[in-house]
Amino acid sequence: MKVIIFGASGMVGQGVLRAALLAPDVEQVLLVGRAALELRHAKLRQLTQADLFDYSAVTAQLQAYDACFFCLGVSSAGMNEAQYTRLTYELTLAAAQPLARFNPGMTMVYVSGAGTDSSEQGRSMWARVKGRTENALLRLPFKSVYLFRPGAIEPLHGARSKTASYRVLYALMAPLMPLLRRLWPRAILSTENMGDAMLNAARLGGPGGVLESGAIYNLARPR
Repeated sequence: MKVIIFGASGMVGQGVLRAALLAPDVEQVLLVGRAALELRHAKLRQLTQADLFDYSAVTAQLQAYDACFFCLGVSSAGMNEAQYTRLTYELTLAAAQPLARFNPGMTMVYVSGAGTDSSEQGRSMWARVKGRTENALLRLPFKSVYLFRPGAIEPLHGARSKTASYRVLYALMAPLMPLLRRLWPRAILSTENMGDAMLNAARLGGPGGVLESGAIYNLARPR
């Protein structure tokens, strides 16, 4: 497989990047972001894109891929709905629309979040915007679309969140996380679970749909 990762510098993105580089059936990994990672690997390609809302000049470099793992995301803290829509809905669709057009056989895996509102009518602003984004992705002509809605995630293998408040929370919870994951493995995932599940979604290719934490855990298991 040839795969594209958006948001490889984030915690979940780091998890799927590690899984993809280790997977024998992944021949090429393209990272798309505003800055290149300081990482070298025979499979790895990097596309530095200053404007993540416009891919018109690089469409040739985004073709002939089998899967896209879209892990870009921002916290809604301190934002109004228009700002969060710009950095969630519009940013995601700016990439997804050309990808769907040039890769009709592609599987899209979008990392959303537990509590996302598919009705787009709820009281929670971030959940409405995430739901709108998910619904728009489902309407695009991908081979399949998987909408991952994880809750708690334990960072493994050096993965770190880019959000300072999350890093503090994970540091405080770190001593308890292994025990909590043993007690509730289907509710508390790891970055390794997330990476393995995304790759398995690409391998299966369909039918896609919404996956909550338990379904993500099941998909991550060896096949």
